[in-house]
Amino acid sequence: MLQTTPRFHRILVKLSGEALMGDQPFGIAPAVVRKIAEELAMVHGLGIEIAAVVGGGNIIRGVSAQEQGIDRVTGDHMGMLATIINALALSSALEQQGIPTRVQTAISMHEVAEPFIRRRAERHLNKGRVVIFAGGTGNPFFTTDSAAALRAIEIQADVLLKGTKVDGIYTSDPVKDPGAKLLTRVSYDEVLQRGLKVMDAAAISLCMDNNMQIRIFNIREAGILKKIILGQDIGSLVE
Repeated sequence: MLQTTPRFHRILVKLSGEALMGDQPFGIAPAVVRKIAEELAMVHGLGIEIAAVVGGGNIIRGVSAQEQGIDRVTGDHMGMLATIINALALSSALEQQGIPTRVQTAISMHEVAEPFIRRRAERHLNKGRVVIFAGGTGNPFFTTDSAAALRAIEIQADVLLKGTKVDGIYTSDPVKDPGAKLLTRVSYDEVLQRGLKVMDAAAISLCMDNNMQIRIFNIREAGILKKIILGQDIGSLVE
C-alpha cells in the first residue's frame, strides 16, 4: 500500500545529460526537459527539498573530446560548460512550472549563476527553492556522478536518486543481453567488485564512506519520482 507521508525530506536528483535529449542524437529536447520538470514539481508539491545535478553528455563529455584529439583537461572544462547549459535549461523549465530555482556553479560565472556556497545552497533549499548544481566538481578528471555524490553529502541529503534510461542496475547490459537480471538491492562493495555500471568508482566510494544511499530508477516512467518519495521500492538500491 502506498503511503501518503514522504519517506525523505531532502533529496538530490542526478540526471544524465542524455536524459534531456530524448530520442534526439544530440542536444536538448524541450518537451523532455518539461516532462522532467513536471516530475520534480510534483515532488516539490509534497514539501520535499530538491537539489539536482545534470550531466553534459548530450552536448559533450571530456572523454569523448579526448578521443577526438582535444586535451583531456580542456575537454573536461568543455564538459563542465555543457552541464551549465543543461542546468539553465532545467531551471527555466522548472520556473515555468512555478517552482523557484537557483543554479550554482563550481566554476565562477557570476553573470549566469551563483557560485557554489554550501550554506547558501542550504538556505535556498530551506526556502523551498530547487537548487541545481552545475559545473561538476569544478575539477577535471571527475564525473558529474562524483559531483552528485559530493553535493548530496555536503547538503546532507537523505538519498541520492539517479534517473537513467533503464529500470535499475542489471547484471549486464539489458539492451545487449536478454538474460540480464535486475538487482533490486546491492552493496557498495558489490558494485565496485563486480564493476556494475551504476556510477564511477570515485562516486560509489564517496557514498560508501558517508553512508549515502543511491536509488537508481527510470526517469522516463511518469510519476516514478513521486512513487519513490512516497515509499515504493522501485528500481535498485545501493546501500
